[in-house]
Amino acid sequence: MDHAFLVDLLGADQFSTAETALAEHATDWGTEDADGSAPDAVVYPDSTEDVSAVLAAATERGIPVTPYAAGTSLEGNPVPTHGGISMNLTRMDAVQEIRPDDFQMDVEPGVMGPAIEEAAGQYGLFFPPLPSSGDISTIGGMIANAASGMQTVKYGEIADWVLELEVVLADGSVITAGSRAVKTSSGYNLRDLFVGSEGTLGVVTRATLELAGRPEQIKGGRVLFPTLEAATAAVADIVQSGVDVAKIELVDAEAATMSNAYTGADLPDQPMVFLEFHADHGIDDEIAFCEAVLSDHDPEQFEIADGERMEDLWRARKDLAPAIDEYDPDRGFRHPGDVTVPISEYGNLIAYAKALAADYDLSIPCFGHAGDGNVHYAILVNPDDPDEAARAKEAHSRIIERAIEVGGTATGEHGVGRGKREYLVAEHGEETVEAMRAVKRALDPTDTLNPGKIFPETADGERVRADDGE
Repeated sequence: MDHAFLVDLLGADQFSTAETALAEHATDWGTEDADGSAPDAVVYPDSTEDVSAVLAAATERGIPVTPYAAGTSLEGNPVPTHGGISMNLTRMDAVQEIRPDDFQMDVEPGVMGPAIEEAAGQYGLFFPPLPSSGDISTIGGMIANAASGMQTVKYGEIADWVLELEVVLADGSVITAGSRAVKTSSGYNLRDLFVGSEGTLGVVTRATLELAGRPEQIKGGRVLFPTLEAATAAVADIVQSGVDVAKIELVDAEAATMSNAYTGADLPDQPMVFLEFHADHGIDDEIAFCEAVLSDHDPEQFEIADGERMEDLWRARKDLAPAIDEYDPDRGFRHPGDVTVPISEYGNLIAYAKALAADYDLSIPCFGHAGDGNVHYAILVNPDDPDEAARAKEAHSRIIERAIEVGGTATGEHGVGRGKREYLVAEHGEETVEAMRAVKRALDPTDTLNPGKIFPETADGERVRADDGE
């Protein structure tokens, strides 16, 4: 690839072909180094104008461009499968404007979660759907992957709190999708088309986010259960009974063992459910309601608190990711699970995963955002044991297939990327996937933007262009 045009378009500090920069942009958190794909160059735009200029020039030359943020994705979403340009948007990290009277904030795509919370907090506001990974993720990445997190059960997903987007298309044109009005029925809903598109349709350069007032009362804690079946049944009952809860998280006994080892806690190695409640008044009444619902499921050690004690009670859940990662030095954290099912199928899906763990002789701790049916799991695999790796891959596929069979999805919040392409048709049907392809062809006919993602036919083949007849 001839890099001269990038030098002409951007400043010297906005362009790199250094081996370290290329290697950094060849993987994300879910991609092994051996499976990575390095770009030919990395650019660091400072403005919408920079993004527009690079995309227009790249499209004219037939060079692919892959948007890149913090690299914390788990499905290879920002990995430049077909080389070309990696567009790192982290320098566009300004909080542009806050309109507290309208409960709104304008931000650039490289803004991280803590900056959003700090800026909103000055006015007693917060951004409710911020995922637990928000401390290390950019808002652009969250929008691209249609992210969500622990508070989805009460507040919904990132998509529910995005009002308007400024987006640069593959040809360099700049459009606005959505409205700063809290509702609109004007034209096609392009905003929601770009949310979750993983940078395959356009590059977000500004987002208008809706904010909310901080709740005056916050309490939370955990409940231990004698069996995993009791814990998952309790979760479903809480949701179905209409308890106003902000977070419901599950940790199975295996995950609890790993968390105890990491945190040094002395909790029993048994299933547990973590709860958090938000309210402006009457929070104790809601907690009492929840406790009454739980009474049918043999709960043990039900404890709800606030302040530091609440944080201490939640530590086993919040530290779970590093706990699993460091638990077994001989087995790495592989195949990060992210299926979501209707709440009535939640317990059945987890039971199925645990049965597969026994059948395949694997360690598969299960946890996740129980209140919205999101099952996270990790499959621990010895990288030097090809037989174990093959069993893990098959078990992973079977869990995803079962989730789809019962009306769920292959990916609740991590996106399709490269890792979930093969399940797209099974989940949506060929006709629906073809409609998605038609949208891609209409907005990006040269397949400039993040080629090799989402669609199964792009797994190992050439880029799909409008004139390919696809």
